[in-house]
This record gives sequence, structure tokens and C-alpha cells, in this order.
Amino acid sequence: MKKALFLVLILTLALFVFANGHITIGTTDKIRILDPADCYDYFSSNILQNTMVGLVDYEVGGTEIIPWLAESWDISEDGLVYTFHLRKDAKFMNGHPVDANAMKFSFDRVIALNGDPAFLLSDIVAETKVVDDYTFEVTLKYPFSAFIAVLGYTVAYPVDPAVSPADDFFYDAPVASGPYYIADWERDVQLILKANPDYFGLKPKTDTIVIRFYQNASTLRLALESGEIDVAYRTLDPRDLLIIKSDPRYVVYEGQSPAIRELVFNVQMPPYNNVNIRKAIAYAVDRSYIVDDVFAGTVEPLYTLVPIGMWSHLDVMPERDLEKAKELLRKEGYSEDNPLEIELWYTPSHYGSTEADVVQVLKEAIEETGMVKVDIKYAEWATYIDYFINGYMGAFLLGWYPDYLDPDDYLWPFLSKSGAASMGAFYENSLIETMMIQSRAESDVDIRTEINEDVQKVLAIDVPYVPLWQGKQYCVTYPYVKGVVLEPSQIFRYYLLYTEE
Repeated sequence: MKKALFLVLILTLALFVFANGHITIGTTDKIRILDPADCYDYFSSNILQNTMVGLVDYEVGGTEIIPWLAESWDISEDGLVYTFHLRKDAKFMNGHPVDANAMKFSFDRVIALNGDPAFLLSDIVAETKVVDDYTFEVTLKYPFSAFIAVLGYTVAYPVDPAVSPADDFFYDAPVASGPYYIADWERDVQLILKANPDYFGLKPKTDTIVIRFYQNASTLRLALESGEIDVAYRTLDPRDLLIIKSDPRYVVYEGQSPAIRELVFNVQMPPYNNVNIRKAIAYAVDRSYIVDDVFAGTVEPLYTLVPIGMWSHLDVMPERDLEKAKELLRKEGYSEDNPLEIELWYTPSHYGSTEADVVQVLKEAIEETGMVKVDIKYAEWATYIDYFINGYMGAFLLGWYPDYLDPDDYLWPFLSKSGAASMGAFYENSLIETMMIQSRAESDVDIRTEINEDVQKVLAIDVPYVPLWQGKQYCVTYPYVKGVVLEPSQIFRYYLLYTEE
């Protein structure tokens, strides 16, 4: 009898220790690829931000760039040559050093493979060089004032040259160099992160992070209510959030966000190769209905690509005007008897369960002209990405989370030739590209602001995108979960999370 009680006590203690040694996070998001050379969606990037290292990072909770893999760096007087002095205690989990050779291999690999985010480096990097084992040099094509900020994004994270193919992407887990490593990964089901004992930086406060993937907001909420997960992050239904906020069982974290949503036009595909069609749809869009009805006021309407609150923000897109929309449609030969027929695409789970409501509201607003018929189409995230990158979709919804906190990150990726191709817009405007390069090379914020505002004004003229709304960050936890920080950079740091009984 005593032996049985002893075993029960041991099992109970073991369960208690295990419960305090791990945190389970639920999400409706998905992982596409964990190769930094081709990773360009939020959640995949966030996994890399917790398992790998870059030259620089953002200070926790702030916007200041701080050293990470690079202990320091020098910039030449002409602003073209950056010399990074690397720390000597960084290594991949297989014991290989994260050194200048790994940096050069990784930068060159990104540029050569030309994956989705490659333009962030290839558009600006002219040459890379190994000065010595722990000194890495990058020469730019032209001065770029936000270059250090770009290096905080995952496209610049080094991979291990010994195990990473130079001529192709990899589709399994990378060799970790950051706070956690991926111990197990069942795609779209579960990902298990374990603390990396070889990481040189701040040790994770929780040994094991379990991430479970849910099909939609309803199943995510059920998992939270049943205690199956400790944290719900991306994305609960906005109306569920309003209910949860008043429930004492939970803690709701809310943070400002530079994340934006937009309607994208493939400007090389008929009928969107006609600017008047794009303008007519832009005039027909009803942002207030999206904000109030779909999101219950938890987001803000957006009338430009640069987020509200960021310097250079300038409202340039028009308010809703159905008469102007009709006028432009008539000009192109459309009428109630001869309506324009278009497809409008969305992805049903990546951005949360509200996406189906958003696309329906857009359809109703556009069809209110009486001259457009909208056929709604959808595809799951991995297919969706392939579709827009390869020019299959003409009008579709997309979101944007910052790679680096600078207005340039809301202009160059959208309006440069290479960036717009990555977005599926295939927009080209050599004058605007020249203006953006002038802004990139300028260090004076006032001058950059003036140029950036002029660039945004062209958005209202050419309309390759229709900015729709700017979101907020939300995270729901049980009260015993601590360490949640919702950052301007949108980095969600799992290694800061811990439990407190």
C-alpha cells in the first residue's frame, strides 16, 4: 500500500514538473518553409526568430537595433562597405561555428536561389567577403540608410554551409543556432521546440514550447476553453475576443501593430492592366464596413501603405465614392447590362476565420456599383502563395508584417519591380524606383519623408494595391502564463514565456 502511494506521489510530482516545464501555444497559422532563403510569411519567420540568429536584433519590446551575432560593425565613409565583427562563441547545434564563412555562404545562397524574400538582399548587396574567420564584409550597390535594419530579418540569418544545399531550398527543420531547436515537427499538426543548450544568448525561461495548429478560430477557442492550450496567438475571432476580454479566466494582451492588409492587383493581367478598372474598384471598397462589421472596431481603416503612426505616413487613397466608381466603369464600356466580371481570391485560414467575411463584404461593396459581378475564389496558404507568385490570380487579399521597422519596408517591397513581383502585383515604375533609391540613400529623415510622401501619392495614381486596414496584436493566455511581450517588430519571443503557479 505504501509502495502504491509512493508511486502515485512520484507520478504526481513528475506531472507537476512537466507542466511547469512546457507551455502549449495554439494558432490557426501555418508554417510554409523554414529555409531563410525562401521564408517570407509571418509565422514561419517567427519560428526562425526563435530558433536561429542574425547579425542584429531588436531590443525586447522596442524599436532599437542591437548587436546579436555581430558584436559591432563599421561603415565606410561612402556608406557602401559594412564590416561586421562576429562573436566567437556562436555555433550551430551540430557544433559547427556560426562564422564569417557561414555568413558569406548564406548571403550568396539567398541571392543565387532568388527565393521569395531574396530581393531584400539582392537589390542592394553588390559583394560579400570573408575578411577572416570572424570578420564579414558586405559591399552595397548604393548607400542604404536602413540596411542594418534589414539584417534583423530572417532572410539574413545564416544557415550551416556543411548541411545546407547551395543550389536548392531545404524543406525540413534548419540546424538551430538560437534559443530553441525544433525537436519534432508534424506539419500543420504540432511543432515542439526545446531549449538549445549551446545558445550563447539569454536562456529560455521555459524548456519546451509546444505549438499546435488549428483549422480555424472556433477550434482555437475551444482548445483554449478546454485547457488544451495555455496561449492562443493568431488568430481568434474579433467578436470572441470581445467576450474573452470580460472573462476572468483569461488575460488578453493587446498591442499596436504595423501589420497591414491590402487588396493586390496583378497589373499585367486583364482587366487589371487597365488603371481605370483598378481605380473603380478602389472607389467602391467600403473600409468602414470591414472595420465595424467584420472586426467590431478592433482594426483601423488604412488609406496608404505606410502604417498609421510611422513617419512618412500620408493618407493618399480616396474615400468610398460609388458615383466615381460607376463613372470609371462606364468609361471602359461597362454597364448594368454589360457588367465587368472578375474573380476575387482569398485564403481561408492563414489570416483567421474573418477572411471569408472580409471577401464577402468586398464583393458586396464592389457589386453595389451595379456594373461588376464578383466570383469569390479561395486556396489554402501554400497553394495561394504559388498562385500569386506565378501570376495566376488577378485580384487577391494579402497581408504585410514588417521585415524591418522603416517606411522603406512598406514601399520598396510593394513598388520596386522585384518586390512587386514577389507580391504578385508585377508592378513596374522606373521613376518611382529611382525616387525610392534616393530615399534609401538619404540619412536626413525630413528629406526621406518628403520623398516617401511623393512615392505614396503615386499609389493613388497607379493603384497597384488598395490598402484596407491596419490591425492590432492580440494574445490570450491563462493567468499563470507570464512573459508575453507584444512588440512593434511583431517578433513573438517564446523564450520569454514562463509559468507561475
